[in-house]
Amino acid sequence: MIQDLDFGYLDNHYTKQTPIDGDIVICIKGKDVLVFRDENNSLILPTWKEVKCWCDSWPNWIEEKIQYVFTLQGKKYFLWLGQAGEYKDDKYSYEPVMNLRQRKSKNICFGIMTAWHLYNWYSSNLFCGKCASKTVHDERERMMRCPKCGNMIFPRINPAAIIGITSGDKIMLVTHSANTTRYGLVAGFIEIGETAEEAVAREVMEEVGLKVKNIRYYKSQPWGVAGNLSLGYFCDVDGDDMPNIDENEIATATWHRRGEIPEGAKDDGISLTREMIRVFDEGNM
Repeated sequence: MIQDLDFGYLDNHYTKQTPIDGDIVICIKGKDVLVFRDENNSLILPTWKEVKCWCDSWPNWIEEKIQYVFTLQGKKYFLWLGQAGEYKDDKYSYEPVMNLRQRKSKNICFGIMTAWHLYNWYSSNLFCGKCASKTVHDERERMMRCPKCGNMIFPRINPAAIIGITSGDKIMLVTHSANTTRYGLVAGFIEIGETAEEAVAREVMEEVGLKVKNIRYYKSQPWGVAGNLSLGYFCDVDGDDMPNIDENEIATATWHRRGEIPEGAKDDGISLTREMIRVFDEGNM
């Protein structure tokens, strides 16, 4: 999966730091990220040495908008918290963050997705939700603090269930109304006051109209593009396995036997969903 790095690890411990020339800076403009693709189509991100040559012309430029986010594989990563602007060479270009899911640069993609998660959190908490005062960053931990009322705001993480529904040697694959060409699994957010297992049963009933049993946890995955922590579960159909889909959510829901998984659902080395499909196909769940 995307968080399984080739070497090293992600150190997300917050410390107050100032970038130096070789540090990586993730620059976001709308829903796009500034990247460069080399001759092998591998992703490269700009360094602070490059960014500081451009950003004096960006809207409302102040150096305080550079925020340290984490160290990945020994490299320090920073976020530009303002709206990124034009740059002074043709090496880089802005690409949609959802286009950057690729195995070739998986480690960089993981860094971008995690930084994207933090960018959205920082951008949404410039002001206190209780008293509307301007917030400040805590000196010792990743937290926005209101200096007026003392409100403490920590990064928001949305728990979601990814559900492999099985019936004997078959697994249910779905396509969603928003993208009818991409296979996936039934999935949904865990709601207030329910366990993850209760969410599994509820989402399956809501989306494909089936009862399930033998709900069992598989693995989790941080999914920064949506700010999620995805929790993978397998479960067995309890009774009739004919789906009755919610057409507002699901376009198709079809059963596929082991050894007959469509090419478009094969493991991409990125997502928990695709790994779960592969694990089932190999007979390991």
